[in-house]
Amino acid sequence: MLNNIGFSGLILILIALLIVFGPKKLPEIGKAFGHSLREFKRATQGLADEVQQAAREEAVQAESGPRVEPIELKSVHSENR
Repeated sequence: MLNNIGFSGLILILIALLIVFGPKKLPEIGKAFGHSLREFKRATQGLADEVQQAAREEAVQAESGPRVEPIELKSVHSENR
């Protein structure tokens, strides 16, 4: 989305923001935007880590085969032979 914006487009956007919000409010808005962007990146990275961990666990489980629970065998021999 932002890949097509050149230097002149970025300058134009900054001038428009300066006119709309003023020089005193612009640093506060930039700081809030940066904080929000960091939180978004952290959340998406956390989600990606969870998905990768689940995929790794599933792959390990698939490699080990189905889990078979051991059963207790009882003797069928009679005591009165």
